[in-house]
Amino acid sequence: MTPVRVLIADDHPLFRKGLRTLLDSMPQTSVVGEATTGREAVEQALALRPDVVLMDLQMPDGGGLAATRELTHSTPEMHILVVTLFEDDESVFAALKAGARGYVLKDADEDEMMRAIQAVGRGEAIFSPAIAERLMDYFSATKNSPHANAFPDLTDREREVLALIARGRSNFEIADELSISLKTVRNHASNIFNKLQVADRTQAAIRARDAGLS
Repeated sequence: MTPVRVLIADDHPLFRKGLRTLLDSMPQTSVVGEATTGREAVEQALALRPDVVLMDLQMPDGGGLAATRELTHSTPEMHILVVTLFEDDESVFAALKAGARGYVLKDADEDEMMRAIQAVGRGEAIFSPAIAERLMDYFSATKNSPHANAFPDLTDREREVLALIARGRSNFEIADELSISLKTVRNHASNIFNKLQVADRTQAAIRARDAGLS
């Protein structure tokens, strides 16, 4: 079986060393390089073309989220597996929106880590048990929420934009968070105002908060 070619992107030398030692001991994987910043992760990935990038979220010079967005946009055949300490909803969903195919925690055991790398290498999506449970809870709560069908005329993306408007996000911040262009945000906002029959962001935010969307 051809080993999965892996790039490790993490700014903690001890963790990188431990992970490399593990992967080098396994015939299923081959470490092709290491990166310590977001920019290095992109550069190394484009130069080495690994099957899987093990991406930490918190790194200098752009960080793992920006690197994930850039790589999944430019080389969609390259798969990103986030390996991090963070298991909060914001980090998980930001990584998924950026294009990550998997999300595991740094305290994962060796078997779990190897399963995740191999699965993502095959193009599958995989999550640590704690993350999978969090995702299930989130979608279950969303499905059963009395606000899940708020503003049925809005698309899912428009509803996302409206929720961020209600939280006081600027167009620039919304564009960055959703990984879309500023022009696209403005178009969504215009459609939202028309569908809700409101004049501006303030009125839209009030409608969203009244509906419990924010």
